[in-house]
Amino acid sequence: MKKLVITMMAVLFAISANAQSYNVGTSNTTTDYLGNRTTTHRDQYGNRTGTSTSTTDYFGNTTTTHRDSYGNTIGTSTTSTDYFGNTTTTHRDKYGNNTGTDRSNTDYFGNTHTTYSDSYGNSRGTSTTSTDYFGNTTTNYRDRYGNSQGTSRTSTDYFGNRNTEQRSNNSNTTIWSW
Repeated sequence: MKKLVITMMAVLFAISANAQSYNVGTSNTTTDYLGNRTTTHRDQYGNRTGTSTSTTDYFGNTTTTHRDSYGNTIGTSTTSTDYFGNTTTTHRDKYGNNTGTDRSNTDYFGNTHTTYSDSYGNSRGTSTTSTDYFGNTTTNYRDRYGNSQGTSRTSTDYFGNRNTEQRSNNSNTTIWSW
């Protein structure tokens, strides 16, 4: 049995090593004393492409302001959580127009399933996030047809700062754009 498990793990590692993926960027998040978060986004070359600043109100709703590399506001995202812990995030452009909605729910095992919709309610894709023993998360993204698009891996340091690496199957960065 032990040999079987080791062999299966070796096969999985070999498959993973041969899978083509592209580093399309990173995001680093810091949290201040009041619980507000600032995320700095960088492309695959390390160039800063923008920031996202999140604040949470008394009711647990989170508002995130997205800015480009010059500091100009390019949009906002507002997240609300229902009684069951499910979240709905509404994205708006800099003019306040609805550009899409994300709906997330968490299953019994702690995995989070998210459905992404455009401004008309049409599916843009899905993602599934799992958390390991150390609190690191892996998110797998799929397009609306169920095809794998890429992954994000997030680790959290001792101070609560988060580092996320995005990898795409086809050098596509739009699966991480809000």
